[in-house]
Amino acid sequence: MTWTFVSWVLLTALPPDGAAQLKKVDALLPELRRIASDPSVVREVKRQNAKRVPLESIQKVDAEWSESPTLSPLKRRMMGNVCARALYRHRDRLGRVLAEILIMDNQGALVGATRRTPDYWQGDEAKWLKSFNEGRGGELREKPFFDDSSQSYVVQVSLPVKDGARAIGALTVSISLLEL
Repeated sequence: MTWTFVSWVLLTALPPDGAAQLKKVDALLPELRRIASDPSVVREVKRQNAKRVPLESIQKVDAEWSESPTLSPLKRRMMGNVCARALYRHRDRLGRVLAEILIMDNQGALVGATRRTPDYWQGDEAKWLKSFNEGRGGELREKPFFDDSSQSYVVQVSLPVKDGARAIGALTVSISLLEL
């Protein structure tokens, strides 16, 4: 009950004009598409896809990831690899408005991230399902919510990572509503 009250108090601090906030989110789309098409991001997604890791193996890693509250070596790798470093450069360029950035492969497994995520496999979530869209790609802007991993009110926007016209992975960006 206390958490609900705290959430309500924090929500009332959000700007009252939701339409203006969403216009600001939409104005960021060209920058987000730029991140999704960054050559180093595309290269790392292609590299991970080429490994053809069975989904059962990915789900096993996901279970271990979710069960471990510590910053495991795998979690450190996901936040410090070539893909993650490219994401940090974009985040540094655009500022604190980008609370979190994730890149996923063609099965929804993480390729790189700027924050520790609750799970490794995103393949069963709308952010991956809609943006990968069986290789056709798509865009998704979710409703605002309080994101535990970034500890902020965000709107998540998900876009395909493409190689030519075909989606090979997905990008999800959590945009901080308080920083817009």
